[in-house]
Amino acid sequence: MKILFLHGWTSKPGGVKPTYLLQHGHEVINPALPDDDFAEAVRIAQSEIDRHHPDVIVGSSRGGAVAMNVLAGRTPLVLLCPAWRKYGEAKTTKLGTVILHSRGDEVIPFADSQELVRNSGLPTLALVEVGNDHRLADSEPLEAMLKACQTF
Repeated sequence: MKILFLHGWTSKPGGVKPTYLLQHGHEVINPALPDDDFAEAVRIAQSEIDRHHPDVIVGSSRGGAVAMNVLAGRTPLVLLCPAWRKYGEAKTTKLGTVILHSRGDEVIPFADSQELVRNSGLPTLALVEVGNDHRLADSEPLEAMLKACQTF
C-alpha cells in the first residue's frame, strides 16, 4: 500500500510513525513540510498526491490539518490528533475518515476531534481514543494507525 504521511509542526520526515508504516511493508511518501508556511505545506502535499496517487493519506497534528485542506478525491484520510482549529480553512473532513486521538493529549484537545466528527457527520466510531499523549508514538497507537490504514 502507498501511504502519504504528512508530519506535524516541528517534526521531520522519517519519524517513528512513518518508519513504523515502512517497517510493516508499506511504501511511505514522507515529504518535508515547512513549519512557517501552511499554504506551502498544503501545496507540497497536493503535489505529492498528484504525483504518487497514494492509497491512504495519514496526517499527524498539523499534518492532519494539511490533509484536510488538500484535494484528495476518494483517497481516505487517517488523522492523528488533527490540529484543524489552528491551521487552514477546513472545518470538516470527508466521510470515511478515521481519527486517532488521546484524551491525554496536552497539545490538541480531544474535544477538537469530537467536534470535527460532529461537524463532518461522521459516525462516533470514526474517532478512536488511543494512546497517552499527543505524540501517539508508543505501541498501542502505532498499531491502531497501521490497522486504520489497512482498513481501506
